[in-house]
Amino acid sequence: MTLKVGVVGHGNRGAGLLRMVAKMKDVEVLAVCDKYQDRAESAARSVKNITKKEPLCFTDYREIFNVEGIRALLIFSSWETHIPMAIEAMEHGLDVATEVGGAYNLEECFKLVEVAERTGRQCMMLENCCYGRYELMVKKLVEEGKFGTVVHCDGGYRHDLREEITFGKENRHYRLENYLHRNCENYPTHELGPIAKILRINNGNRFLTLTSTASKGCGLHEFVTLKKADDKELREATFQQGDIVTTVIRCENGETITLTLDTSLPRFYSRQFTVHGTKGLYQEDGDILYLEGLKGKHWLPQSAFFGSGRRNLRRYEHPIWKAYRRQKTGGHGGIDYLVMRAFVESIIEGRKVPIDVYDTALWMSITPLSEKSIAEGSMPQEVPDFTHGLYKTVRERNGGKYDI
Repeated sequence: MTLKVGVVGHGNRGAGLLRMVAKMKDVEVLAVCDKYQDRAESAARSVKNITKKEPLCFTDYREIFNVEGIRALLIFSSWETHIPMAIEAMEHGLDVATEVGGAYNLEECFKLVEVAERTGRQCMMLENCCYGRYELMVKKLVEEGKFGTVVHCDGGYRHDLREEITFGKENRHYRLENYLHRNCENYPTHELGPIAKILRINNGNRFLTLTSTASKGCGLHEFVTLKKADDKELREATFQQGDIVTTVIRCENGETITLTLDTSLPRFYSRQFTVHGTKGLYQEDGDILYLEGLKGKHWLPQSAFFGSGRRNLRRYEHPIWKAYRRQKTGGHGGIDYLVMRAFVESIIEGRKVPIDVYDTALWMSITPLSEKSIAEGSMPQEVPDFTHGLYKTVRERNGGKYDI
């Protein structure tokens, strides 16, 4: 069976994802769209070059809903478009896969869930980090009890994006407007998605409250002064976004989570993925894995653990990665491919997607909740239960080979 799709968004990220999708033998791209004509035409050429079939080409995504045969919409466009497009697509009978990003208000998160429930359509966030090699390895170790009881997790999006943000006008990139006008945890899901899966959030556990605190914002202004001194408008602008945003989430089962947004200062890339258990620790920064009872040294750098002890890698590797290592295809080390295959195969096989609309709405809701907490002087905010209490019952697993 072939999944026929429409694709929206052909910026830098969307272009790479479109090429990957077009190469999948069980996917047919019938239509592409971008609000910029040149990008839309580039998307159509890209598909034709790969498949020898030219898709329909639009600058208004609503035109896709009139294309006969399309079963799913893939949304690779700017953050603010994700939920509105997903809602309209489901209203037109399409399943949806959407790229990551935070919501702009809680109301749209509730609406996303309501429409999915009413229409029976599926909406999956393409959170590729949920398929990270080490994130899945740690999840497996936790499920096997090797971490004991998990009590705290850390995560972050720590990435020097000063050039991408400040050259947003030239590159038609949406981050600039967000950093000029919002102050929030604007990109929480890379770190939060894998942690939520490990803590079984929406599956026997839930987020209760969060608090967010933002530092002052100096990094972007200084970068503009140094690198874009001739841009008078941006040089005189005030960036609302704090340089460091720290968010603390409290879970019903007693765990805590700390998220850090750090994208407007000089630094190395890190998702800061850290899991603290009563019998073990995994820490991305420093490449540390600690398991009580492990023969030999207890504290092992990841390189030593996986380099001199490949038996341990084979022993603890998640089944998804055991199978995938033979392929090695797709961006970001393969996780783009894995998350997309999870969506495609779930829809084709009629399975529940592994990152469902309840996960999608919850993870995206962290952004408006953090914005409100910061505006109110770091006051705690109640995190909604988008499952209407269904989280209390462990939900049926997807059952597919990409199930997490």
